[in-house]
Amino acid sequence: MLKFFKTWTLPISMCAGAIGYFLFANVSLLAPTKPFMFTLIAYLTPLLIFAQLLLTFCKISLRELMPCPWHGWLLLIQLGSSLLLAALLLWLPMSEEYREVFEGAMVCLICPTATAAAVITGKLGGSASSLTTYTLFSNLLAATVVPLVFPLVEPHAGLTFFAAFLMILGKVFPLLLFPFFLALFFRRFMPAVHRLLAGFKDLAFYLWAVALAIVTGQTVRSLVNSSADVYVEILIALGGLITCAFQFYYGKRIGTRYNDRISAGQALGQKNTVLAIWMAYTYLNPLSSVAPGSYVLWQNIINSYQLWKKRKKEERELATSA
Repeated sequence: MLKFFKTWTLPISMCAGAIGYFLFANVSLLAPTKPFMFTLIAYLTPLLIFAQLLLTFCKISLRELMPCPWHGWLLLIQLGSSLLLAALLLWLPMSEEYREVFEGAMVCLICPTATAAAVITGKLGGSASSLTTYTLFSNLLAATVVPLVFPLVEPHAGLTFFAAFLMILGKVFPLLLFPFFLALFFRRFMPAVHRLLAGFKDLAFYLWAVALAIVTGQTVRSLVNSSADVYVEILIALGGLITCAFQFYYGKRIGTRYNDRISAGQALGQKNTVLAIWMAYTYLNPLSSVAPGSYVLWQNIINSYQLWKKRKKEERELATSA
């Protein structure tokens, strides 16, 4: 049963989130508790993300964190592409529907690397340590850029830019960076706690599954409550596909120049989509969360194809050697 759940975690979690929304959103007996439930979910998602990052960073040794030349190029792409879309949103007149498309794509670009990317990288034969280093750098970049850009792109009613900047900074910066510093603190001053957290082999995986179900429910809620046409929702999902293909392609292309094609491709292409959905739903137009929601599917299709291709290659090599 456990093996089945691990194999089909993605569809199970997404279906659970979608079904859960339809089961509980329309139950009249729960109507008085709806605000409480939505508030609980709003706080639960970042806590789950924080816990995943903490468990991941507890498994990292500082000796493994070595910068590579391709890290700088990928950070430049992550920053430049997201700022380009932000500039288009600020300077080009466009309808609200098309703003949602660009906002969704922007979130997919600025979002940092997934914590699980190191696992896929290792299975594909790449360097998990260099990817983990980039994960830390991309978290730092996102924690800095998101509070600066999001209030400009989607102003909050009744809040000045500086107030909105401080509000987002106070939530995103600690969420993305404190887990790393807390892991270092535990390693140095509380080694027993550090060993305990590092020993939880699959806990981060299950936390990811729960968080994915929650943010899927939030995305479905955005779709149900949105007045946008179906073609707009399709365009937002296509925006997720385009950004996914763009990042995998250029990540692999740059990585090839530095003999680290697999690691660079996964570093830029495999995103922390749970975080991306949460940021889009919380700080931008909620419908824009459809883009990172679709990104979950696109990146897993690419990862599945890469793993299948590698397995076929190994089978051919084994048959040849035999």
